[in-house]
Amino acid sequence: MAEFLNELQEDKGKITCDRKILLSIISLATKEISGVSKLQDSFTMKLKKMFYKAESTGVKLKISQNGQLIIDVYIRIFSGNIVPDIAFKVQENIKNNIVSMVDMRVSKINIHVVGVDFKTEELL
Repeated sequence: MAEFLNELQEDKGKITCDRKILLSIISLATKEISGVSKLQDSFTMKLKKMFYKAESTGVKLKISQNGQLIIDVYIRIFSGNIVPDIAFKVQENIKNNIVSMVDMRVSKINIHVVGVDFKTEELL
């Protein structure tokens, strides 16, 4: 009986995660942070979209040979926010969401602020 339990514990199987799931987790984690206006593509990403099908707006994802993630996020922020604070909050939120949802290691999270948006007053 004990031998059978050991075999079950050793053969846990394989879990796979689609690239689109990772991109959506990163995108949603970025948009959760107050001060982030939106995700925006870089110039090279815009060029690639003209010729290839785009994966996600404003997010570039690479998986290293050892299975760790390298993430580049391109964002616009609202004026009046402190850029390093927003970037740090985005990095922490992405890392926490990736680790808690898919249990993958993150090697680097690069935040690129590509612009500033000014809040417009809403008319009644």
